[in-house]
Amino acid sequence: MLATIATVSAAALTAPVAGLLGYRQLKRAAFAERLRITGPKGIEEAGFVRIGGIDQWVSIRGEDRDNPVILEILGGPGASNLVFTPRTRGWEKHFTIVRWDMRGAGFTFAATGPEGQGELSYERLHHDALEVTEHLRTRLGIDRLLLVANSFGTVLGLRLARNHPELYSGYVGTDQNIIDGGRERSAYDALVGRLRAAGRKKEKELATALAMGADRSAWTTKDVGEYNKLVLTSDPLSFDTMKTVVMRSLWFSPLHTLRGLRSYLKAMEFSERLQLEAAAFDERAEGTEFRIPFFVFQGDSDVLTPPEPAKRFFDEVTAPVKEFALIRNAGHFASFRHPDQFLDLMLTVVRPAITAQPVAR
Repeated sequence: MLATIATVSAAALTAPVAGLLGYRQLKRAAFAERLRITGPKGIEEAGFVRIGGIDQWVSIRGEDRDNPVILEILGGPGASNLVFTPRTRGWEKHFTIVRWDMRGAGFTFAATGPEGQGELSYERLHHDALEVTEHLRTRLGIDRLLLVANSFGTVLGLRLARNHPELYSGYVGTDQNIIDGGRERSAYDALVGRLRAAGRKKEKELATALAMGADRSAWTTKDVGEYNKLVLTSDPLSFDTMKTVVMRSLWFSPLHTLRGLRSYLKAMEFSERLQLEAAAFDERAEGTEFRIPFFVFQGDSDVLTPPEPAKRFFDEVTAPVKEFALIRNAGHFASFRHPDQFLDLMLTVVRPAITAQPVAR
């Protein structure tokens, strides 16, 4: 993913630097004003919390403390969702959104660099997530949180939802990752098909993909980055999303300085090793029984985490309530490309299932 962002960044930064920086400052100021929460029942706080022996950044935002609380599990790995806060401002009317920069990501990484992150493994992140959950239960005076995981965060999100139904009111996966013990290869096969169809224009990229092979267990971190770049830049909708959603969110984030953006990218590079650890994870072997409401909302045209494997896994899940839905005209980053569609699903499908309350838009 880092290589893809770097590629898109180089293509985007073609305007004169002075004008670009001036426009950036104007947009950041406008977004900062839009993000202000002033109502008497609102909450807007962020700072470091001692989690797993290190200080980790936790942001809590919402217009009404009585709303359900969402704990987001970020993707990447190492890609903080804080940059998308202006795009998801509308969610905060109906939910309190907790965005946690886990070790190896965002402000947590920026504070102390690679030497201050301690152990970086899924087992460690699982324990950290439970500590964050307990912190939020105490801080906000609630029993359970709603898990919302995106992209690579869904690997951890599934484990939390499966193993700790006493802590979470439901699970929502978007850009849902299905690794299937290394057997899932539909995204790779589709990539090879697109590159072959492009003919001579993509001969070099096709050779790279074929040399890499479909066996993720044999990939290096460099291979992972190259694969993500090939997938996302070979598909027009995905490449457009990288430019108009991901890059714009990074560049105009009111929460990040230019130095902060450099640190953001370094965090993703540092955390790429997690993809190697996850290469053999088997979601079915870990269990398809969930004792909480279970939802998957997938981009209908996602080429990185295709909807078909996610739907096959979903069909095998048993849960008190479950629902699968497609987000229209969306690839990867579906909830951030179409935050209104995602919010509509959260209000009409998820919130009634976890609160039994009618929803007012």
